[in-house]
Amino acid sequence: MCAPWESVMRVLVCYPPIESAKGSPMLTQNRQFQWFTEPSYLYPCIPASAATLIQSMGHEVCWVDCIAERKSWSQFDRIVRDFKPDLVAMETKSPVVRTHWKIVDRIKAMVPGTKVVMFGDHIAGNPRETLEESQVDFCITGGDYDFSLRSIVWYLDEGKALESGIWWKNDDGTVNEGPPYKSQYSLESLPFWDRDMTNAHLYFEKWKYRLPFLWTMAGRDCPYGKCTFCSWTVTYPKFSTVSPEHLADEMEMLIQRHGAKNIFDDTGALPTGNWLTRLCNEMIDRKINEKVVFDCNFRFDYFTEKNVHLMKKAGFRKLILGIESASERTIDILDKSITKEVIIEGCKMASAAGLQPHLTMMVGYPWETKEDAYETLRLAKYLMHEGYAHHLQATVVMPYPGTPLFKLCQDMGWIRFDPRDYDRYDMTEPACVLTDMDQEQVVQMAGQFYKLYVHPKFLMHQLKNLNSVDDLDYMRRGVTAIWGHIKDFASIRGDHGAREIAAAK
Repeated sequence: MCAPWESVMRVLVCYPPIESAKGSPMLTQNRQFQWFTEPSYLYPCIPASAATLIQSMGHEVCWVDCIAERKSWSQFDRIVRDFKPDLVAMETKSPVVRTHWKIVDRIKAMVPGTKVVMFGDHIAGNPRETLEESQVDFCITGGDYDFSLRSIVWYLDEGKALESGIWWKNDDGTVNEGPPYKSQYSLESLPFWDRDMTNAHLYFEKWKYRLPFLWTMAGRDCPYGKCTFCSWTVTYPKFSTVSPEHLADEMEMLIQRHGAKNIFDDTGALPTGNWLTRLCNEMIDRKINEKVVFDCNFRFDYFTEKNVHLMKKAGFRKLILGIESASERTIDILDKSITKEVIIEGCKMASAAGLQPHLTMMVGYPWETKEDAYETLRLAKYLMHEGYAHHLQATVVMPYPGTPLFKLCQDMGWIRFDPRDYDRYDMTEPACVLTDMDQEQVVQMAGQFYKLYVHPKFLMHQLKNLNSVDDLDYMRRGVTAIWGHIKDFASIRGDHGAREIAAAK
């Protein structure tokens, strides 16, 4: 959607088409790129904030997400030619970064003289590579793309010096290395995202409960911020957040202006302690809890007997919680700072209060044995079958470029292919690192987690929790999503190792 304003600059914030037989690309607001059989579009919170901020400065902004809007190449080309942007901003990730380099060539051929800025976790880890190997003009290394994009607009429009965290290219092709990014602005200074301009109604995750379903992101990104596998610990080296009162203000705006009934906050992990208590009380006092259900990311060690009941009263529902592995050795290497006992106790407390824990885990770590993987499967089975967890998702380990885990795997020679073959870090490889298991066993193990959904014990617990038509519809859509995940794994695995994995059940 393009804002027809007179302005100093024309800025295009875009996600060009990505077409592949592998499926639907998950690029926006995801900690790792994936292909999905069943499409899912996550709202690109920070790029949406950037577009809104630039628009609020009086510039003409065009927002186009060809993936979520399902636009073709001809449609995208027409938008670029008609809009004639002065500046194009694009998010990228490792598996599509080389594709995006070529797209930059395409854009510059259509609109000579336009400047292009790229950002994303891959750029944060290695900005020089993109500047040297493509026609990109600017690279943003910090995760606050909104403030950094504003700085680039100021630089181009008013000649102001670029702020920290921005690398750029001179006319002769040489690269200027900016100083490390330092957050210097309050998130509360940003306007609420323009959900109309950014077509927020198009974005959803598979486990949405009610419509309209909308997103917030109170913090950037995680108060813990040490997990070695997470690309956003590099992108957001320092945690920052708005106040609970500010988040409650935004939720009220979403209810009044957009009729929101389900809100998901995509902070890496919502803060606990006094911050959480204040948010819950604001939601209760303002009766937000009577109008929406609220989902978020959380940590097992943040649960207390007191806060789980307060969260339930405030309208919290689904909590996405990272297990990653049940192996103590793996948890230590990932620097998760958690134990299996804390995981189990947290799930028990949350589910007893009426909250719905959603587990995330991975298999295929290079140091992982078959028994380690089985241990994770057995823990998931126990939590799901006993009714202590309501949902789960599993993936194959990908040492994402730029993360400490990637550096470890690269230093140890654990990556099976050339580490710069970025397009292979897209979850379609059976396993990209050397493990005790063969490649097909790793992928089939990941697929086995989703089969826990169809076990009679789990289904019985789900049927007991059906209290409304919304619940029934939610279960129906969940079946579609689960089947999609099973097909995703089936498309890249063989039957090798099936008997061993079945024995773990």
